[in-house]
Amino acid sequence: MRVLVTGGAGFIGSTLVDRLLAEGHEVDVIDDLSTGSLANLAEARADRSHELRFHHADIRLPDVAGLVGRRRPEVVFHLAAGSGEAPSVEAEVGVVGTLNVLEGARAGGASKVVFASSHGGRSLHTTAKAAALEYLATYRERFDLEFTALALAAVYGPRQRSGVVASFIDRTSAGEACTIHGDGEQTRDFVYVDDVVDAFVRAGERGSGLVCDIGSGVETSINRLHSLIAGEPPAYQPRAAPEPPRQPVDPTRAGMYLGWKPWTTLEAGLRAIT
Repeated sequence: MRVLVTGGAGFIGSTLVDRLLAEGHEVDVIDDLSTGSLANLAEARADRSHELRFHHADIRLPDVAGLVGRRRPEVVFHLAAGSGEAPSVEAEVGVVGTLNVLEGARAGGASKVVFASSHGGRSLHTTAKAAALEYLATYRERFDLEFTALALAAVYGPRQRSGVVASFIDRTSAGEACTIHGDGEQTRDFVYVDDVVDAFVRAGERGSGLVCDIGSGVETSINRLHSLIAGEPPAYQPRAAPEPPRQPVDPTRAGMYLGWKPWTTLEAGLRAIT
């Protein structure tokens, strides 16, 4: 099967590309490398048995729709995001970029788009994701282009360069104290990247028209996370901005409609990357 992955040079995207290639799919990757890295795809690109094509392109630009259409993927995995960028970039990637990808998928005869959404909180990033979901629903209704959206919890694993897990590991490796904002009792749902990739692959064939939460179903405090990674006491600082004290995730729907469940415990996942 021919598939296309936007954001395929990123942390999650490149792990998904590895899985798709291992299953024998032909894979096109679109990434502007603003947050992703070609190093994440180095092994995949070096293996001549793989059908992998990389396209250095920005999904905000109109010609991306033509690129997607010409590649004629059967399924598009849309993981490109502008998280952490300027507000205008957040909006353009989340809304304009998604519209370009959808138009290309429709023109190229794709059957489905699997969309990486986010879980919890209110920010420009999540607002843009919500707007993208409206476009996905509209294309499903008007053009019979199916979608499944995966609302991801706090994903961690190899190749991750940002986030609290990566920060704690980097600081601990450097012999520096970790910094916790707030009292550390705020909880998050940490889910290992290989488990998340498995959900994406399953969503390529299942769960049409649904938004499914993808997480471990276990809340872990930041203090507990720190104790699993670091030996030295952390430094506490006031929060720079308000944040929800809890972000619980319920993967029940993913189990029902995708046949998915997480299998990597936080302890096992951290051992794999520390």
